[in-house]
Amino acid sequence: MRSRFHRRALRGTTAVTGAIVIGLGLAACSGGGSSPKGAQGAQGGGQGKDTVTVAFRPPNWILPISAPGFTQGENAIFGTAQYRHLYEYRLDGSAKYNIDAERSMAEPPEVSNGGKTLTITLKDNTWSDGKPVTTRDVRFWYNLVTANKDKWASYRAGGFPDNIADFTVKDGKTFSFTTTKVYNTAWFVGNQLNRVVPLPQHVWDKDSATGQVSDLDTTPAGAKKVFDFLLAASKDPKTYATNDLWQVNSGAWKLEKYVPNGEVVLTARENYSGSDKPKLSKVVLRPFTGDDAEFNVLRAGDIDYGYVPAANLSQQKYLESKGYTVSPWYGWSITYLQLNYNNPESGPLFKQLYLRQAMQMLIDQPTISKVIWSGTASPTCGPVPLKPGTNGSSDGCAYSFDPAKAKELLESHGWKVTPDGQTTCQKPGTGQDQCGEGIAAGAPLAFTVTSQTGFAATTKMFAEIKSQMAKVGVDLTIKEVPDSVAVTPACKASEASCSWDMSFFGSQGSWYYPAFASGERLFATDAPVNLGSYSNAEADKLIEATQFSGDDAALKAYNDHLAKDLPVLWMPNPVYQISAYKSGLQGVDPQDPMNSMFFQDWSWKN
Repeated sequence: MRSRFHRRALRGTTAVTGAIVIGLGLAACSGGGSSPKGAQGAQGGGQGKDTVTVAFRPPNWILPISAPGFTQGENAIFGTAQYRHLYEYRLDGSAKYNIDAERSMAEPPEVSNGGKTLTITLKDNTWSDGKPVTTRDVRFWYNLVTANKDKWASYRAGGFPDNIADFTVKDGKTFSFTTTKVYNTAWFVGNQLNRVVPLPQHVWDKDSATGQVSDLDTTPAGAKKVFDFLLAASKDPKTYATNDLWQVNSGAWKLEKYVPNGEVVLTARENYSGSDKPKLSKVVLRPFTGDDAEFNVLRAGDIDYGYVPAANLSQQKYLESKGYTVSPWYGWSITYLQLNYNNPESGPLFKQLYLRQAMQMLIDQPTISKVIWSGTASPTCGPVPLKPGTNGSSDGCAYSFDPAKAKELLESHGWKVTPDGQTTCQKPGTGQDQCGEGIAAGAPLAFTVTSQTGFAATTKMFAEIKSQMAKVGVDLTIKEVPDSVAVTPACKASEASCSWDMSFFGSQGSWYYPAFASGERLFATDAPVNLGSYSNAEADKLIEATQFSGDDAALKAYNDHLAKDLPVLWMPNPVYQISAYKSGLQGVDPQDPMNSMFFQDWSWKN
């Protein structure tokens, strides 16, 4: 969820005991990309001074409305390069609601009606075909997501657009949202309005390639037809560079070349109407099969912007001697091991808090962060991330590494612990000293972890965790696959797809938050990216409270409860990557903690 799931799940700024909460007071997750650099000398890229070559996981979604299974971060970066969001954000606390005034397509909202109405005025912007961006384009987006909520990955029942009582268009540049309740404005601006993307209604409002553009979207039935047409086009990557739909956009870049699972080329738009004009003429996105392949190309100097795998950090001085700048990319993120509560066999086990506690105590986060991640990761203690760049220890975590306590917990709940063997349930039942509801006598503690391929540090990390778990008879099987998110979906117990036990997709952070680090999309019951189907009534109540209160205490209460309840197992949170870029390339730092990449800021030093 590079998120690995979704980059647009982040935004904020404010301190809370034990963590830095970006997202309260004045201002309040995606798959994963990579960033390499290396070229012919410190003052130019491998393909010329107006071009930059970037290591990047292949994007496979172009429609700027997220769809389940396509929310990886590389898709968000790829999409934002071509289609601007209504608002962009920054986490430095320098602006109201953390809105990035330069990059945003609208002025900050004016709040009235006791906090219910937000009036928004668009700036002067144009589409790549010269047509103006108007409120009709915002209405088009709104109509599509409202009529197709079941197909929108960002939708959660009760959230946007369910929480909109009225959407009023005043004129071609001004519109307003009136909410059903008085929300914490910082939350609403950071975690709801972050989804709005004006779409080219004058090009897309049809239901077939040969259809005539009309106002189909103004009825639910018509909006469904339009959306199905756009979805089908976005699921056909081989046509991305040739389909007329994608030739009209609002972003700083246009798509010149797209090879499925291969190279992608973006070129600067000469008539881009934003103030952050591109300084380069071309960006080449190059895919790699894994860390080793990418690092070999980086060492050879054949890429301008890449990354240094944690296992290769000892070669930082070498890279610097070859003209690279090495820079950690810190994220507003958390990392965790997802548990499948709906698995018919392992779900009853995961529902036992004592078992989750024992397993958490067998994960040596500080040592793994220091040794395996070479100091580029820090422990995750709960759902609210540390301030980007903070070096954390497990001192503030609810559970520290404690194998002896883990063994004691298991034995006190009816398990026969067999070190380096198979621990089994000896006392079935629901009593305090028994294994728990749904756990049969003789049931083993044996689980399969579905993890990501291509990350050497991740492989080593799970070898260490497997070893520690084995010491108390918990048997882990590690199965690496290319996309662990895709093969471990949220599921019902009756579905064949619900056979997975544990899932890891956090080699570059599991979830990158929007400005406000609340959990309505992640840990609330039936949340859109609650893959493990965790459900806790108290957690739901605390998550809801963060949406209505601007008091820091609400987010702290939510964090503290879930830190202890363990909806997932907290894991070392690595930096998104250790970026390495040619020293002549300017504008890369500071790298966005919300996992965005704005190539228009980059330029070569003259």
